[in-house]
Amino acid sequence: MAAATVLVWLVSGPFFGYSETWQLVINTGTTIVTFLMVFLVQRAQNKDSRAIHLKLNEVVAAMRGSSNRLINVEGLTEDEVQALHRTTASCPNWRRRTRS
Repeated sequence: MAAATVLVWLVSGPFFGYSETWQLVINTGTTIVTFLMVFLVQRAQNKDSRAIHLKLNEVVAAMRGSSNRLINVEGLTEDEVQALHRTTASCPNWRRRTRS
């Protein structure tokens, strides 16, 4: 697909005399394709992130004696995550459990 696009670009340049309109069409086309590719990459990353969260949740659920209080922490807002971080950082039991 990319090679075909470059080929069309190379062939169409001399045909349109490298005019400003030709440049505008090419630039607009590449901008639209770039914008769409960003969405595709973002979607793939979100899918991978969800899969990793599910796998980690499964590991936590399978371990005997593990705490599941943070199993759905990805559903919290940024402010809630920050508050939870401050709370767990100041809790001596939490620090002792995470060191061992």
